Amino acid sequence: MGNRVMVSLLVLVLVLSYGVMAMAMRFNHEDEEWGRDQREEEWEGHRGHRHLFLLQQSRLLVKTEAGQMRVVRSVGQRMVDRHINVGYLTLEPNSLFIPQYLDSSLILFVQRGQANVGLVHRHELGERQLKAGDVYRIPAGSTFYLQNVRENRRLQIILSIDTSDSLRMGTLENFFIGGGTYPKSVLSGFDSEILTNAFNVSSSEIRQVLTRHQEGPIIYLNNSQSSSNLWTKFISMKEQDRLQQLKKMVDFPEEPEQTLTWSWRKLLNSVFGTLENEERKQHHHEHSQKSYNLYDRKPDFKNNHGWTLSVDESDYSPLKDSGIGVYLVSLNAGSMLAPHVNPTATEYGVVLRGSGSLQIVFPNGTLAMKAKLKPGRVFWVPRYFPFVQVASNNEQLQIFGFTTSAQPNRPQFLAGSSSVLQALRGQELAAAFGVSEGRLNRFVNAQREAVILPYNAERNQKADGMADR
Repeated sequence: MGNRVMVSLLVLVLVLSYGVMAMAMRFNHEDEEWGRDQREEEWEGHRGHRHLFLLQQSRLLVKTEAGQMRVVRSVGQRMVDRHINVGYLTLEPNSLFIPQYLDSSLILFVQRGQANVGLVHRHELGERQLKAGDVYRIPAGSTFYLQNVRENRRLQIILSIDTSDSLRMGTLENFFIGGGTYPKSVLSGFDSEILTNAFNVSSSEIRQVLTRHQEGPIIYLNNSQSSSNLWTKFISMKEQDRLQQLKKMVDFPEEPEQTLTWSWRKLLNSVFGTLENEERKQHHHEHSQKSYNLYDRKPDFKNNHGWTLSVDESDYSPLKDSGIGVYLVSLNAGSMLAPHVNPTATEYGVVLRGSGSLQIVFPNGTLAMKAKLKPGRVFWVPRYFPFVQVASNNEQLQIFGFTTSAQPNRPQFLAGSSSVLQALRGQELAAAFGVSEGRLNRFVNAQREAVILPYNAERNQKADGMADR
């Protein structure tokens, strides 16, 4: 009797244990299913946003008669590994973006025109001439100015704005060194007693220096009606002429050459470093940070349908400090950059010229976005997301952009003779598609071109029409 009770209890314990394990296993299984459903719903939820990957929210940061700066804000979704704002800076002929520093680092790309950039580095002013195609970095917190040196051509610059060190996440803040009533110089915030002692000048001289300018952050350099401050004359003249003109502007009396210790000189020295002699320009060029020209660089890949190139820290070392790379894609009419994935970085693209289309795919294999591309359109592609760029049948498509990594970019192509499908070709991939290995080989080998492929929209439309019959 006792043995029978013990056996019964043992059986009961085993049954209960099995039931608990089964419930636990079912709970875990259902939890996994719930997670997959949530992911599916998340991607499905995004599908309602037709332009999810187009950056269309912009803010006019600066605008005067002499130019403007507009910033296109990055998005805030979790799928972005790093936020980069894209900016457009336009300077009219013979104009100046006055000296300032920012709480964000910049990568400049000169789209059109020629620029003179001055950058203070280790208490030395470095000046460099930039031309179309040049890439140049301005670190956060470094004082700089930009000048359009052409008399008859507008300067257009595309900017990568890294706000990771900014005071307010996702925003850009200008701190103007030069200024007056508009914009105010950062020096204006200090008490008069502080400034008179700091510069060793009178309070009236402080007022004359810090209240004259009222034309805005971007000014013309040749406006005869202008009340332009020292920055205008400083940029446009040789050193000795600058000094003489600055005296006239503030009605300073002429002084012997050996006693030039007046306040304007001190102010210039405090901002730009010592001005020693007529070789200043060459001296500043030697201390300037180098630029990198994309148009002088041979493409990384080129065929009859277009070319691509990318620049990373091994090509242009200043990119290492920003952790940002740049690229340029040129697709001939009726071609496409094959479907591919960037496994190392998020991409931001700006259409420079031409027209076409862009398709981006979600991780669950559904179409995330299909959008038309036209000049000035800004888009972004999250890391790992498959996408394709297609040029229209009647004009070239050219795209410039930034990536969120300064490391070499090695995209994985999903179609073409250099695709990952070629590398995976075999029974395993055939099984994954549910087809025979022979059929898979015919499918993969049908496209003999690589990277940039021919695209004929009219042919595809006819094929679709025949398939529907």
